[in-house]
Amino acid sequence: MDSEDDMMDANYVDSVDDDFYSGDMDDDYYSDGGEDGYDDGPDYDFMAEAADDLDDMVLSRMQQSYTVLREGDIQQRLEDDIASVSTVLSISRFDAIILLRHYNWSVSKVHDEWFADEEAARKSVGLLDKPVVQFSNIREFTCGICFESFPCEKITSAACGHPFCLSCWSGYISTTINDGPGCLMLRCPDPSCWAAVGQDMIDLLASDVDKDKYSRYLLRSYVEDNRKTKWCPAPGCEYAVDFAAGGGSFDVSCLCSYSFCWNCTEEAHRPVDCGTVSKWILKNSAESENMNWILANSKPCPKCKRPIEKNQGCMHMTCTPPCKFEFCWLCLGAWSDHGERTGGFYACNRYEAAKQEGAYDEAERRREMAKNSLERYTHYYERWASNQSSRQKALADLHQMQTVHLEKLSDIHCTPESQLKFITDAWLQTVECRRVLKWTYAYGYYLPEHEHAKRQFFEYLQGRKRMGDRITFGPSFFFNHQVRLSLDWKDFINVQRRSWNSSLMQKVPRRNLMSSGQS
Repeated sequence: MDSEDDMMDANYVDSVDDDFYSGDMDDDYYSDGGEDGYDDGPDYDFMAEAADDLDDMVLSRMQQSYTVLREGDIQQRLEDDIASVSTVLSISRFDAIILLRHYNWSVSKVHDEWFADEEAARKSVGLLDKPVVQFSNIREFTCGICFESFPCEKITSAACGHPFCLSCWSGYISTTINDGPGCLMLRCPDPSCWAAVGQDMIDLLASDVDKDKYSRYLLRSYVEDNRKTKWCPAPGCEYAVDFAAGGGSFDVSCLCSYSFCWNCTEEAHRPVDCGTVSKWILKNSAESENMNWILANSKPCPKCKRPIEKNQGCMHMTCTPPCKFEFCWLCLGAWSDHGERTGGFYACNRYEAAKQEGAYDEAERRREMAKNSLERYTHYYERWASNQSSRQKALADLHQMQTVHLEKLSDIHCTPESQLKFITDAWLQTVECRRVLKWTYAYGYYLPEHEHAKRQFFEYLQGRKRMGDRITFGPSFFFNHQVRLSLDWKDFINVQRRSWNSSLMQKVPRRNLMSSGQS
């Protein structure tokens, strides 16, 4: 659903496009002064400002408080933590995995608990320092599951010493692994035993398929149980993000190009806090606005109480079958009591008289409140959805530009694609501005009415941001003209300068909006 502002934006850009392609644009569009279209003073100052802004962008990226991890990176960190615990505590690799898994992969927590009370730490995870059951000089054992007798080489046990045959062990392990990630907390099959079963038993007795599943569960556990890491929530993405506390902003950009909030895993939503986003998403998906619409635009049938909407015609209403009750829309009385003496088909004297006495004041007040609430919600939701749609289109255009058009432009001017990065940067600024502007409507919806100064300042900044959108057109405008018209190099430099200018003009209002939303 397009908002009024976005429709104005679209019409404005379309009109400029028509002028450009028809050749009606002024020659001054590409020239800023001087015979050859250049003005050294302003150009120099502008490029210096753009360079400073680029330096700020690079610095912010260098100071980012998170690391995007590929599967290989996750596996390497997993192995490093296991090796660290195994070395410091002088225990086996498999015992280290059990400890780390129990303490949510926190190496420092494992060290603290182990050195504070080793016996308690062992007991909490099921690591035994000696067997519970011991046998000596016995050639055959009875399996505790199938109760068959087996020679020693057909029997094995966990650290506790309870004997089970290899076949029963394999079946027990396979069943547990196929039941899900709970296999990472595998215990001895003996009901009274709490001894842990480590990965060494899995490697010895499980099939290759089950071993692979167990390894995948272990890798997932390292991300999902670790307080510092989370999977990227984008569909199909297999990257994880390691986040350092105290970074200030929770905004994260994954290598798959999806940006999200690390705190709530919703899409990135600065300047709006996570609580507001949660309320807004719930409101969009809840039935409350449907009920408000019904209350504002319908009345209940006096007989069956089903809501009825009147969108045209006279006041004579007939409920749908099987009710079929006929009544007056205004006073809700039976239509059999109405006629010319009560005002005919388009008026109701009874309703007017009762209204003068205040009989319908409460019902009208409720309907008016519901109508106002619905109109206010619709105002903000339409603009929120419109900017979301515009952002999705900008992302699609950006992808097409990067995969198709950028190479064409590089060929036209014999310029490496690396030197055309300013186009991508400008485009990304447009995408980011759309995201920020979208979420400011959720912020504005929940902004208290009594905070007049904040609301006025917020609306002023939104107005500036929308005006900035209109006068900068967006990078797609300049890029499409450059590719279609094959401008010469001088004009291309002007396009570059204007593209930079577009980015900077959008960036300032965006920062102001974000500052306003976080104050």
